[in-house]
Amino acid sequence: MTLIEIASLFEDRKLSIIEASGLGKDALHIYFGLALFLLVRLMWRWRGGWIVAWLAVVAMACGGEWLDMTAEHSRSTIQPDAAHWHDIWNTIFWPSVLLLVGRWLQPQAKDAAVMASKMSGEDAERRLEQA
Repeated sequence: MTLIEIASLFEDRKLSIIEASGLGKDALHIYFGLALFLLVRLMWRWRGGWIVAWLAVVAMACGGEWLDMTAEHSRSTIQPDAAHWHDIWNTIFWPSVLLLVGRWLQPQAKDAAVMASKMSGEDAERRLEQA
């Protein structure tokens, strides 16, 4: 399968999703960016997961636009570069916001250890022994 065939197939699938869901093209970019970010973040819970999820969204956005440009080139219907940058921006905006506030959404290691010890019941046993 050639690159042009892959790009054409990508365009067809994207258009069928747009028609089936009733979403606009911009909304589709936003939803796919958020979905990929959350999926990768849920799968990668270790250190650096926020960055890995954001990089996955950036790669998806750039790869999708590259396929769009390839399909446009084969049909000789090339859009201006601003339209492609607009699609990339739509895809990565909310994942970028989540990346920036993500450090406040995740508990610190020290706080997590304190909460784990409270939940384990060790403190409860000590309190009973002291009474």
